[in-house]
Amino acid sequence: MNVLLHICCAPCSVMSIDVLRKEGHNLTGYWYNPNIHPYTEYKNRLDALIGYAKVVDIKLIVNDFYGLEMFTKNVITDLANRCDFCYEERIRVTAKYAKENGYEGFSTTLLISPYQKHDRLKQVCEKIALEEKIPFVYTDLRSYFREGQRRARELPLYMQKYCGCIFSEEERYLKKTRITIN
Repeated sequence: MNVLLHICCAPCSVMSIDVLRKEGHNLTGYWYNPNIHPYTEYKNRLDALIGYAKVVDIKLIVNDFYGLEMFTKNVITDLANRCDFCYEERIRVTAKYAKENGYEGFSTTLLISPYQKHDRLKQVCEKIALEEKIPFVYTDLRSYFREGQRRARELPLYMQKYCGCIFSEEERYLKKTRITIN
């Protein structure tokens, strides 16, 4: 199947690409990640992916929209559920692009991360597939996460320290500095 693969970052794409190709899919990578902040992080992840796409010979389409204002406006009133907006935004744009450009289906490398809300992500993808009338190609990739991370370090690829949004970066630092007082 000719599949448009939304790619969140190079490390998550390593095993995602391998597994989906072994399943017989012809892949095109698609970068659309307006949630990633600050800009230097966005640029580091995009540059790493561009380089990796050349290494594994995958066509990469870059929707280069740095969406700080759009993203924060849409999540600021409900930070606890910001991932829902993030999934919905990235997957819908990917699915629409896939449909408009003749792909037979779409998927996402987000499915490899044990840190994502996997079931919620899958629900969002399935809902958008129905609404946009294009198949969602589902493979539970989580069992490949550690192997992908290991291979990404060996290459070496840029390895981020948080999911991507400014709020996940804050959580990363708060977890390191939070002191519990009994």
